[in-house]
Amino acid sequence: MSQAAAQAADGRPLTYLSNGFTLRSWLTSTDHKRIAILYAVSITAFFFLGGIAIGIVRLELVTPTQDLVSADTYNRLFTLHGIVMVWFFLVPSIPTTFGNFLLPMMIGAKDLAMPRLNLFSWYLYVAGGLFTVYALIAGGVDTGWTFYTPFSTMFSNSHVLAAAMGVFVVGFSSVATGINFIVTTHMMRTRGMTWMRLPLFVWAMYATSFVMVLATPVLSVALLLVMAERWLGVPIFNPTHGGDPLLFQHLFWFYSHPAVYIMILPAMGVVSEIFPCFARRRIFGYQFMVYAMVAIAVIGFFVWGHHMFVSGQSGYANLVFSFLSFVVAVPSAIKVFNWTATLYRGQITFEAPMFYAIGFVGLFTIGGLTGLFLATVPIDIQATDTYFVVAHFHYIMVGGSVSALFAAIHFWWPKMTGRMYPEIWARFAAILMFFGFNFTFFPQFIMGWMGMPRRYGSYPPEFQIYHVLSSAGALVLAAAYLLPLGYLTWAYFRAPRAPRNPWHATGLEWTTPSPPPPLNFDAPPVVNEGPYHYHPAEVGPEARPEGAEDEQRASSA
Repeated sequence: MSQAAAQAADGRPLTYLSNGFTLRSWLTSTDHKRIAILYAVSITAFFFLGGIAIGIVRLELVTPTQDLVSADTYNRLFTLHGIVMVWFFLVPSIPTTFGNFLLPMMIGAKDLAMPRLNLFSWYLYVAGGLFTVYALIAGGVDTGWTFYTPFSTMFSNSHVLAAAMGVFVVGFSSVATGINFIVTTHMMRTRGMTWMRLPLFVWAMYATSFVMVLATPVLSVALLLVMAERWLGVPIFNPTHGGDPLLFQHLFWFYSHPAVYIMILPAMGVVSEIFPCFARRRIFGYQFMVYAMVAIAVIGFFVWGHHMFVSGQSGYANLVFSFLSFVVAVPSAIKVFNWTATLYRGQITFEAPMFYAIGFVGLFTIGGLTGLFLATVPIDIQATDTYFVVAHFHYIMVGGSVSALFAAIHFWWPKMTGRMYPEIWARFAAILMFFGFNFTFFPQFIMGWMGMPRRYGSYPPEFQIYHVLSSAGALVLAAAYLLPLGYLTWAYFRAPRAPRNPWHATGLEWTTPSPPPPLNFDAPPVVNEGPYHYHPAEVGPEARPEGAEDEQRASSA
């Protein structure tokens, strides 16, 4: 019996959501779509955990004096926020959720190449999270999210071992996911799906996977050395016994700068799917977009030293890393120009995913341009350890990645759940997020340029107005994050059912029912043309009947 003919208990066609309702059926499933949902639930929980921690920090910073929490508690709160947000939310957010859900369908496969490894990677993620939660319950960590030595190995009295072990374990989850994506992309593309017919989201996942596989072991080794010195007393970073604390910084940033692109490349892939759809135009410069993604992934491995301009490394090294930091900005700029050219003279409609995607481009551009400030050695020396760095980092990581994550949620929500959502509320939430984010973090650029150091719970009174603005913006931003949780929950149970392709987008995932069946396709599809091929007759989403484009783009084998 074909999947289309199979029926769930309620008489409707069998989908991945109706293929078993018990907890065991979810926790033992090897369906890539169900594993994506498991990741989404877990990541959302950690997002709120990290958000609560930074919410308390922002409340403390409303006044110049430290009157809400102690200095030690303040350190533990922003460390918890950093560890949770970087390794348990931002790094895995788009790859493990939308990468898992969409990559097999986008290339015409029935699942990932190694389904059991996919499920095992989620269990590793949960195990790493449990170590981090234990560190929180036991009293927290006060080293900052970077675990800098020698403080993390010699002086900190907090639960560094548990937190480092959590990040160490979750690194194996990232490597397993990356290997699975690489093998799937190489081995399971359907007939006609050549490399230059791959959707840009698949290219983004492919490039990101190589970064995860090659860079994550370096962080794992660095944390293993921290644990060896702290637990066993092995003098690796202790300068009084011949160790070198700067060795940890080199190892940490050799991973952590490529990790920036683990967070941002998937976001670029999401935006590259949304812009052509709502502009009704093929992506401008498809091959250049592909080459730019690969270039970002490669060059990102060679710029770690720009985080260490004030660490004492040689002036010649500073110049080399400064130059390479400007070089890596070139492929990023190519992508922004190509997105803009895609919109030029396009037949643009402004649905909620488009609002979020445009917000991503604006925030990412500001973050990227201020990154060039920090790539300039004299300016970086002035701005190091100030709120200027905090603002730049959040414009890229949070403004960029989270905006793209919400764009992806709204774009593929009908496909994932089989339901629509209230469009007006979604547009309002997108606008609220953009303004709330800028109110939160743009004042921090001003504070940083004026010399306000980061990681202090008390500060001179002249900075209070900027902190008040930032904390007020954080409340608006929190509302913008919570609002979709409300209307999407309502939509899942009460909203109208979604058609197969509500946006009239291209791509094989839109040829499957909404929500998709357990094995995606009854028969392997055949691809006959390149991606993002919108025909001239298409004036807008309403111009063509539902499913008309599907028959043109894919036929059964």
